[in-house]
Amino acid sequence: MFDLHRLRLLRELKHRGTLAAVAAALSYAPSSVSQQLSQLEAEVGVRLLEPVGRRVRLTAQAEILVAHTEAVLERLERAEADIAASLNDLTGTLRVASFQTAALALVPAALGLLRDRHPHLRVHVTHMEPEAALPALQARDFDLVLAEEYPGNPHPRPAELEQEELLDDPLHLALPTSAGTSDADGPTAALRSLAGHPWVMEPEGTAARHWAVTLCRDAGFEPDVRFETADLLLHQRLVEQKHAAAFLPDLVWNGRPPTVPLRPLPRGRRTRRISTVVRRGGSRHPAVLACRDALRHAVGDRSGQA
Repeated sequence: MFDLHRLRLLRELKHRGTLAAVAAALSYAPSSVSQQLSQLEAEVGVRLLEPVGRRVRLTAQAEILVAHTEAVLERLERAEADIAASLNDLTGTLRVASFQTAALALVPAALGLLRDRHPHLRVHVTHMEPEAALPALQARDFDLVLAEEYPGNPHPRPAELEQEELLDDPLHLALPTSAGTSDADGPTAALRSLAGHPWVMEPEGTAARHWAVTLCRDAGFEPDVRFETADLLLHQRLVEQKHAAAFLPDLVWNGRPPTVPLRPLPRGRRTRRISTVVRRGGSRHPAVLACRDALRHAVGDRSGQA
């Protein structure tokens, strides 16, 4: 029999990339992690790690072992969910990661419902963009992630993750009041009229940035991106102060009237999809089910107020 703790360390190394990252995540010394993995190699009887420069990578045999470890951990997570479902009271900690606008517009209402329905459930929320949160979900740092997908830019969907759509969030071209465009110009013409204007966009490497730049290029120009931030409230403020144009979703207004002129985007580019993502093994855990239900109610309450 292989030691499950050591198998989990090997799995952590696959997801986190370095021995130092595994040690930091689990509050171990790197030498301790290395020693445990050496002992696992002795148990298995084959080489599991090979050096690549100053780092190590998993051998083909280690990858096989990690795949089986994933299956074992998923089964254990299902067992944990079944035990929790057999109890009358929902307790423990649910770890949630959310990007900014969902954290502002949906999470507080959902937390209120969870507090009223399950007062002994502790919910820990972290602000994190999906590009980082989804790998962290696979690494078991979180139990549920609120993620966004932009048109034409779906995020990877590993087999061990389960995604459930929450809502479609309309996207708009947000104009400084100094920009002279009208609805009569049409979506592409309104976008093209801002070819020489400064823009604020999310950082390089994000799905939102790729979508936004592609949209501008399809309209025939390369955007002059002078401001980069994942903070959409700052995007909004820069547009209000006439420093930049931006693409803003409905959720940024959080039910309030828009404070800047908005124009529609070209067809097929007008909404981003917001989903909840969980590990397949934990999808039936009562805390996960309760959180997903609370988020659906939060979306319904917003729709009823619109």
